[in-house]
Amino acid sequence: MSDRTESRPVESLNEEEARAELARLAGQIAEADLAYHQQDAPIMSDAAYDALRRRNTAIEERFPALKREDSPNEAPPGAPPAAGFSKSRHGTPMLSLDNVFGPEEFAEFAARIRRFLGLSAEEVLRFVGEPKIDGLSVNLLYEDGRFVRGATRGDGMVGEDITRNLETLDELPRQLPAPHPARIEIRGEVFMTKPDFLAFHAEQTRLHEEREARRAAGEPVGPAIRIPVNPRNAAAGSLRQLDPAVTASRPLRLFAYAQGESSEPVAETHSEYLKRLEGWGFRVNPLSRLLPDEHAAGAFQAELAEKRAGLAYDIDGVVYKLDRLDWQSRLGFVGRAPRWAIAWKFPAEQATTTLLDIQIQVGRTGALTPRAVMQPVNVGGVMVQHATLHNEDEIARKDVRIGDTVILQRAGDVIPQITGIVPEKRPADSRPFVFPDTCPACGSHAVRPPGEVIKRCTGGLICPAQQVERLIHFASRNAMDIEGLGIENIELLHREGLVNTPAGIFRLKGHTERMRGWEGWGGRSGKDSRKITNLLAAIEARREPSLERFLFGLGIRRIGAQNARLLARHYGTVEHWRQAMLDARILGSEAREDLGGIQGIGPAIAQELVEFFSEPRNLEALDDLLREVHPQPAETVAEGALSGKSIVFTGSLETMTRQEAEARAESLGAKVVKSVSKKTDLVVIGADAGSKAKKAAELGLRTLTEAEWRELAGMG
Repeated sequence: MSDRTESRPVESLNEEEARAELARLAGQIAEADLAYHQQDAPIMSDAAYDALRRRNTAIEERFPALKREDSPNEAPPGAPPAAGFSKSRHGTPMLSLDNVFGPEEFAEFAARIRRFLGLSAEEVLRFVGEPKIDGLSVNLLYEDGRFVRGATRGDGMVGEDITRNLETLDELPRQLPAPHPARIEIRGEVFMTKPDFLAFHAEQTRLHEEREARRAAGEPVGPAIRIPVNPRNAAAGSLRQLDPAVTASRPLRLFAYAQGESSEPVAETHSEYLKRLEGWGFRVNPLSRLLPDEHAAGAFQAELAEKRAGLAYDIDGVVYKLDRLDWQSRLGFVGRAPRWAIAWKFPAEQATTTLLDIQIQVGRTGALTPRAVMQPVNVGGVMVQHATLHNEDEIARKDVRIGDTVILQRAGDVIPQITGIVPEKRPADSRPFVFPDTCPACGSHAVRPPGEVIKRCTGGLICPAQQVERLIHFASRNAMDIEGLGIENIELLHREGLVNTPAGIFRLKGHTERMRGWEGWGGRSGKDSRKITNLLAAIEARREPSLERFLFGLGIRRIGAQNARLLARHYGTVEHWRQAMLDARILGSEAREDLGGIQGIGPAIAQELVEFFSEPRNLEALDDLLREVHPQPAETVAEGALSGKSIVFTGSLETMTRQEAEARAESLGAKVVKSVSKKTDLVVIGADAGSKAKKAAELGLRTLTEAEWRELAGMG
């Protein structure tokens, strides 16, 4: 696991602690995404998940230079399509929502909209408030009014094709009445009501108990019976059945609420669009409401919070969407979320349970992280057994001891989190926990630098835990995404000495004979088991990864998914990137200046890259890996006049904000950079431009006025 400083207020973190915490949060959120979106087996409640994202956002806002980008705020939501379903690419991405938890945060959300669009305080912002259904999001494609394909969210770009299962839903219109666009994507939520879930849960439990009784009696039994933990889990599992007849037997419902790609406009406002959906035969949540202004959101939130317990379905908050669709279009998206919508979440629940043990885990940076092992307890509909204890100081501050009755919370700063203990239930023989001075993985001394809260293993490359964590990161879904190479298999391959470096993964084929001898891996008559065959095939399928996945998979500190995308897009090929990083080691060089000028790549990130390429062992490992894999050149984001162009904005813009201009440029495929150099293609000069405009003139670069920029960008 990554470094943890999780229970401490963000304001008290220093830069090193913040960096460690962002690494931990990225890993934990990615793990939760996979469990929730692909496996339909959530490992934490929505409140806990939201709290993780909130903390991540707060740290990034306080330390913008540390933004990783396997930053959850930049990575697409969801998880890759699961095996067993064909893939379906969405016409427009199915992104997620940022969250707020109170009126002050909602007011700041509205203020950000005003700042981005350059609106005055007097301009009325109307929102549509919609109950946030806890189900499975789906994308429904209609061509010439006929339903032709349906898919899950997946990773936001590509989902699982579940058309046949969706066709079993009575509430899904097969044909849209005219008028309708020639092609349109309609988004909705498939869910199960609470009464239907209780009946379904009771039936699954009965079947499970009958199966276990037959198994205990020595009778043959069929596949294991999966008992859903909550309505969302039940709906998602039902919709992902390989046999549509099973889906048809489940009581699933559908609410439509959003639009994806459309061949033509269908409304000017979101509220009008919801009426169009109803006219086409979709069910729209009757509690959705057009609010006269942003100040009405608080009262609507309180109203739905009061109604929540009596609703037939689960909701965990309210989604507020800016009503005007033209403003939505201008606002666009940032990272994984739209700028024009927000989810205002309800408060979370607490529970008490017994702390059974405190385990120390070692992350890929050598950080020693304590984790609580508890008697499993249901918190907000999800069973929780583990929680973070953050670090040595937090254990001491809360005086948490093995055997204590602890209070668990799943929202707030971090989650799942132990917020305190129940003193009167403490065992008489309890003793304070003593944090180890040696690494539990390799026995090396663990040190805590002055002023830091993290103890780190000094074993470095000899520490197996760090090696394993690096391999896990390399094979993870946002990196190389090697199916079948999860934590257990990586640990086994490493323990057996077959894989110690990323390059070793691609040489596994040479160890087939040895792998056959492992329990559960061997096949009959000396043939490879399907497990080996599938794993080797999955590895072979990743020999030509996208450049951004490859860069992210290297595990360079501070190079998360978003920064990897920025680097891939800027340098284009792995050869160009590698040489540029070698050249950037020289302070003041053109390559160093070019690296620091990439929008989103600050000095701290540039320094991490330089330090990585200054270590000979890293170069050896990189070149060894490049003998096995061949990263593909980065794809251009958009075609047209700005595709691949490097652009700088300077001075004040009058018809739009700088933020909107930069977002528009990036959406058209341009690379927005901070500084002017001879490699800059365009410089947009606004009012009161300074040194950048002067330098552009000295270098003879092409410059544009604001009006010329708007015309080039197709903004009239």
